[in-house]
Amino acid sequence: IMLLTDPEVESSLLISSDEGATYQKYRLNFYIHSLLFHPKQEDWILAYSQDQKLFSSVEFGRRWLLLHEGVTPNRFYWSMMGNGREPDLVHLEARTVDGYAQYITCKMQNCSEATRSKPFPGYIDHNSLIVQGDYVFVQLTSGGRPHYYVSYRRSPFAQMKLPKYSLPKDMHVISTDENQVFAAVQEWNQNDTYNLYISDTRGVYFTLALENVKSSQGLEGNVMIDLYEVAGIKGMFLANKKIDNQVKTFITYNKGRDWSLLQAPHTDLRGNPIHCLLPYCSLHLHLKVSDNPYTSGNIASRDTAPSIIVASGNIGTELSDNDISMFVTSDAGNTWRQIFEEEHSVLYLDQGGVLVAMKHTSLPIRHLWLSFDEGRSWSKYSFTSLPLFVDGVLGEPGEETLIMTVFGHFSHRSEWQLVKVDYKSIFDRRCEEEDYRPWQLHSQGEACIMGAKRIYRKRKSEKKCMQGKYAGAMTSEPCVCTEADFDCDYGYERHSNGQCLPAFWYNPSSLSKDCSLGQSYLNSTGYRKVVSNNCTDGVRERYTAKPQQCPGKAPQGLRVLTADGRLTAQQGHNVTFLLQLEEGDLQRSLIQVDFGDGIAVSYANLSSTEDGIKHIYQNVGIFRVSVLVENSLGSDSALLYLHVTCPLEHVHLSLPFVTTKNKEINATAVLWPSQVGTLTYVWWFGNNTEPLITLEGSITFTFSVEGMNSITVQVSAGNTILQDTKTIAVYEKFQSLRLSFSPNLDDYNPDIPEWRRDISRVVKRALVEATGISSKHVLVAVLPGLPTSAELFILPYQDATGEKKRTAANLEQISETLIQKLNQNLVHFELKPGVRILVHAAHLTAAPLVDLTPSHSGSAMLMLLSVVFVGLAVFVIYKFKRKIPGLNIYAQMQNEKDQEMVSPVSQRESIPNVPQSELMSPEQLVDEKLEVHPIEQPQATVQNPRKGNATKVVWTEDFQKACGSPRDFKPRPRAEVFPQLLSPRAQKKSLPM
Repeated sequence: IMLLTDPEVESSLLISSDEGATYQKYRLNFYIHSLLFHPKQEDWILAYSQDQKLFSSVEFGRRWLLLHEGVTPNRFYWSMMGNGREPDLVHLEARTVDGYAQYITCKMQNCSEATRSKPFPGYIDHNSLIVQGDYVFVQLTSGGRPHYYVSYRRSPFAQMKLPKYSLPKDMHVISTDENQVFAAVQEWNQNDTYNLYISDTRGVYFTLALENVKSSQGLEGNVMIDLYEVAGIKGMFLANKKIDNQVKTFITYNKGRDWSLLQAPHTDLRGNPIHCLLPYCSLHLHLKVSDNPYTSGNIASRDTAPSIIVASGNIGTELSDNDISMFVTSDAGNTWRQIFEEEHSVLYLDQGGVLVAMKHTSLPIRHLWLSFDEGRSWSKYSFTSLPLFVDGVLGEPGEETLIMTVFGHFSHRSEWQLVKVDYKSIFDRRCEEEDYRPWQLHSQGEACIMGAKRIYRKRKSEKKCMQGKYAGAMTSEPCVCTEADFDCDYGYERHSNGQCLPAFWYNPSSLSKDCSLGQSYLNSTGYRKVVSNNCTDGVRERYTAKPQQCPGKAPQGLRVLTADGRLTAQQGHNVTFLLQLEEGDLQRSLIQVDFGDGIAVSYANLSSTEDGIKHIYQNVGIFRVSVLVENSLGSDSALLYLHVTCPLEHVHLSLPFVTTKNKEINATAVLWPSQVGTLTYVWWFGNNTEPLITLEGSITFTFSVEGMNSITVQVSAGNTILQDTKTIAVYEKFQSLRLSFSPNLDDYNPDIPEWRRDISRVVKRALVEATGISSKHVLVAVLPGLPTSAELFILPYQDATGEKKRTAANLEQISETLIQKLNQNLVHFELKPGVRILVHAAHLTAAPLVDLTPSHSGSAMLMLLSVVFVGLAVFVIYKFKRKIPGLNIYAQMQNEKDQEMVSPVSQRESIPNVPQSELMSPEQLVDEKLEVHPIEQPQATVQNPRKGNATKVVWTEDFQKACGSPRDFKPRPRAEVFPQLLSPRAQKKSLPM
């Protein structure tokens, strides 16, 4: 005996080996959600924890071993093959790290990664694994449609073949008895009904058994099919079929080959005649079975009482929830009798020799009813002295039991009462041979059922003796095969004349498509014998499929696909290609495969293509995979376009901090790694609800509204979507000032974006505190690299009303104030205790931007002429290589250089042979593009030795101190100026700048 403690108190098991006399406690390190006992080994248990872990025990719960994590609830099974092989094998559905579901098998004492196996190649749909008898079922959805696969006796999985246009939405396995699968399928045009299909022995090819069977929703959301398999008689089913919005009950004795309505009783409970003629009127039954072991459902039958069925229902044109009565049959559904006018729970005792009935009522009761003659007569007995509210009835286990237990309570406030009723005293002896009579199973007089005549032994109704152990059928004699023993084969449909003819979508010659030359295949006659039918001779030879030699055929209908059905693959990983032919023999054909990456292979007389053709792509891109299959009779080809990608790890949006109103700027999504594969870029601007979608990682755009604007880019690579958001300041006029810091700041600069953002915030706060200027006017951006420097942007502030608080002259005043405070060393901050950092003004990097208002004053024209004159003078100086001391050449203005501040970076551009450690991060790339151009500084020209064009160099005072004056400068090769662009081998010869 095993008891589980309350999980809210503790997690323990109490185990008794002496029928409950003593218990020993075993503490657990997990909380049990459910237990699954082995059907044959009583000490073997599987325990499912509340955190989705599966444990096993071979010592009746005294010790536990973790089998697997991430197991799907209720999707773990003991191996139950008919031959008893591998009883310790466990089947389970588990979730992978990336969230997919997988079918796994392993031993209950060793489920390590090395020992577990994955019988189904690839992933399966969540909550789809079913292990039932010799069959394993899984589901895989692709292209929006579910596909179902089956493995018979652990053979390789095969796709289940339903009629071509059934297009199933849902499937439930009803039965796998007698080496055949009975399945309920909801097709594309059904909502509250299912079609019943029956398979061949392997569970692959299915044919229709009954259409439009009623279904309903259970209390827990589960689907319940109105189909009942009668116990004790193989091939016998009851089903409720929907016809013209009416639900009627049908019965079959040959696994759905033929169905008929139920004949209603001829008299009611009082003996009055019932006028009910088929097919206009019949008996209809409720077929719901109770999941609660303490309560009976609407229908009941037992293996040990094969002819007796008790059910609730009604007589009329259709099934109804009103006027429900209880009915019984003692001849396996041929005739029925009404036994009660109200619903009762019925219990089988003594192999059906005793039927116990208890009324369904919310009131307390004291009596029950007994029948010793298969429900023909009933006697009333009292089982308690006080009326009892009955909660359930349970029969004791065992074939010879005559004991039942009633659960209930005397009042709503009282505790449960258990009343044990023993009927042994009713019988004074055991039954002997003369107490029995033979009874032949039949269907409306037809004795041959499922190809055999079966005779059972029944107790005579007038005898009142205890039956004891059930002996089964007395005799079973095979019948001669007739057309009724054969169903239509896959792809065939039964017509009104009873013949099975090919469906419009089926080509009978397709049976030989998987056939190899020199081998043979079974050529269907359109019929197949009902599985487990025992008939012999007769028409069996005429209706049985005939073996034929496989014909030689030219390849036709070639398809190439990947093993997982996807058109994407990861760089550096194995891709498995599968080849399929509608006609022809792959094993005796020449196969040529071009993978599209410069590699091609050929196969001649390939032994097997079940495992597929494997290939690894070393580069990303879209590859055209072409396959040619040919033999002496012809050829066929197929194409597949495969997208090979690598995981996208990081996205960084590169754009300037500040730009001019109505001026085009570039935004670039910088990726890591740079070569990912096929990408889609989704751009969001400000509060716009409609994004811009591109295939390129760089776009050009303008902002027409001043203020702070946000830009977001989302990059989609396969199933991965990453994004980055940046804010850009947009104004018509602004100024920019280069800042430098105390040299000791470089000692604490890790040169990462997070550090630069934090220092930018600290510097901005120091500037505001030292000058009293509103923070709305200040934007600070620390630049990458050493020595540490920053760019200070002085912005015009605009309030919510749209009024500008500062003009261009005001910006000049703010700039002068900032420079004054900076030159006076009044701007500083404390990096850490004892480390004080001074902020200096390096130089003004941008004068007030040009006003774009359409005014053409005389002073403006004079300024324009001056600029032209200065330009001519510069040209003359350059032409004659004369040096005129004191001449200052201004750098281009900030608003003219915005295009150079962020130049587009294409995802196709790469720097070959550069070590990853020397490549700049995406954050460094975006900041590196913010070049700042000084004014009022000497310039020099450097001749490019490779192209011969002139390179402009701006000389600052710090540069002259470090490198000398312009006249001391000697041109150096480009490789020495930009060593980071060289390969590691070339860098060994380069000199630092």
